[in-house]
Amino acid sequence: MMLDDAYANAAYIDGADGFPPRWEKEAEAFRASLGARAQLNVRYGPSDRQKFDFFQPEGVSRGTAVFVHGGYWKAFDKSYWSHLAAGPLARGYAVAVPSYDLCPDVRISEISSQIAAALTEVANRTQGTIVLSGHSAGGHLVARMTDPLLLGAEVRDRITRIVPISPVADLAPLLQTEMNDTLRLDEAEAAAESPIKMTPPHGVDVTVWVGAAERPVFLEQAENFARSWGAKHVVAEGKHHFDVIDPLSEPDSDLTKALLGS
Repeated sequence: MMLDDAYANAAYIDGADGFPPRWEKEAEAFRASLGARAQLNVRYGPSDRQKFDFFQPEGVSRGTAVFVHGGYWKAFDKSYWSHLAAGPLARGYAVAVPSYDLCPDVRISEISSQIAAALTEVANRTQGTIVLSGHSAGGHLVARMTDPLLLGAEVRDRITRIVPISPVADLAPLLQTEMNDTLRLDEAEAAAESPIKMTPPHGVDVTVWVGAAERPVFLEQAENFARSWGAKHVVAEGKHHFDVIDPLSEPDSDLTKALLGS
């Protein structure tokens, strides 16, 4: 049985086509509003997409938040999501938003390694705690950062909270989708790259976040992942796969509080 419909989000969201242009416009305006506090296109790796944008808060930073975007590992870049930094930034956190190479140019395992490289560069430029959030495929990627084979202990030990938002935590079902022509997953990589099969991290506060109006498979993925890791599990009332991330732009939202710990 093919699972393309099960993982099709836009087809079940009213006005789905309007979301990416809105994201892009709001992100551009947000970057412009920061002036010198926005450091753009910081390189962390050799390819053109291995860069992140870094946003400084006013005053001394309380820590650093990193947001990793989604798009099924095959779409989007950092330029669509800058405005989601507004919540943590207003609370005194610096924020990094990386791009990464996309499938089919690279495999998902390579993308995981790229995000680890991005975090290492972010850590080299900052002090204090690091908190991670990521949406959809980005939720998978931030969860993978607890793997000691990917990220050095000196960086992992600074990660205090992770909020995977609508994560794809079990990659095996994607083998039964047409998008796998692009992702090029095989059974071995799907198993190795699935956070649900990883050993849960010690000493990291993890909250798995999902919208109540999402596709059933995303509700199942979130519930199963939270259970397997013993993590907190929040189902946000009325939110679908595209607007579930919006509260990150609000300093006092429950989502921002979950990421920052208060």
